Amino acid sequence: MSDKPLRVVVAGLGNMGRSHALAYHTNPGFEIAALVNRSDVPLPEGLSGYGIRRSFEDALRDEKPDVAAIATYSDSHADYAVRAFEAGCHVFVEKPLATTVADAQRVVDAAKANGRKLVIGYILRHHPSWIRLIAEARKLGGPYVFRMNLNQQSSGHTWGTHKQLMQTTSPIVDCGVHYLDVMLQITDARPVEVRGMGVRLTDEIAPSMYNYGHLQVLFEDGSVGWYEAGWGPMISETAFFVKDVMSPRGCVSIVMKEGVKSDDIDTHTKTSTIRLHSAATGPDGKFAREDQLLSMEGEPGHQELCDLEQAFLLKAIREDIDLTRHMDDTVKSLAVCLAADESVRSGNAVKL
Repeated sequence: MSDKPLRVVVAGLGNMGRSHALAYHTNPGFEIAALVNRSDVPLPEGLSGYGIRRSFEDALRDEKPDVAAIATYSDSHADYAVRAFEAGCHVFVEKPLATTVADAQRVVDAAKANGRKLVIGYILRHHPSWIRLIAEARKLGGPYVFRMNLNQQSSGHTWGTHKQLMQTTSPIVDCGVHYLDVMLQITDARPVEVRGMGVRLTDEIAPSMYNYGHLQVLFEDGSVGWYEAGWGPMISETAFFVKDVMSPRGCVSIVMKEGVKSDDIDTHTKTSTIRLHSAATGPDGKFAREDQLLSMEGEPGHQELCDLEQAFLLKAIREDIDLTRHMDDTVKSLAVCLAADESVRSGNAVKL
């Protein structure tokens, strides 16, 4: 394939969309053809020279880009992605891939039918510390216990963004897909049952929505996991970030620094320290070795992770990388989270 820069249309200029646009702007393998948003928004340095168009369809037609990057609200992801594939584009789309499993599969099918690459914004897949966490957990062997959460005590602009997201997507779906994807990468077992519960803690969202949710998932190999997510000014900062994997041979955990805030976007990906604990004991019944602390000093920040995501997209296109497992895991992780949402609303466990 030619080394000529790939022309990109970026749709959606919220926090993630602007970060992805900056990644394209600074990567010589890409060239921004157009930025698309429903309204004018302040652009960071580096993007201020680009105009903002209103219509994604018009941008596809007029610019004939090689790549479409979709960072709009999740209810438009599937339709935008399919249109882009049919226009001949490779596609990067933010998580969640869609708001239904059927729509997610429709996107995957469109990628395959048109012979294009589909990369979904599972940012933790490109994070060196999370890659290490997953590798260390796999060394332990299952069955596993996964304990994970990401609660956000949000206010002001961040709370406004959360309320906008909750017009279509609950916290356990929007954030949960990241951590179900981590679980799926650690255990190759199939998820078989999901249970969910949720509470509406504010009158500022629709009666049918909840801003605190908790899911439990059972896997075919006997592994179990839970994930918790809450958004809003009433959410507690206590133990808001738990990332812990246990097995018969020990456990691996992320230890956060004191004083970090739950609505700081860098907190959502930074790991600080990974703690490795071995369950092995000596003749005296005491632990055979002390816990090992792996410093993650110098790990990438949020923008650097977005840069890594888009570098991976470029590599996948240039080197024709097989993304089948990536796409399959995306559909599976979404299916688990949507089943949990169904369980919240029905009060019943959902078989997968």
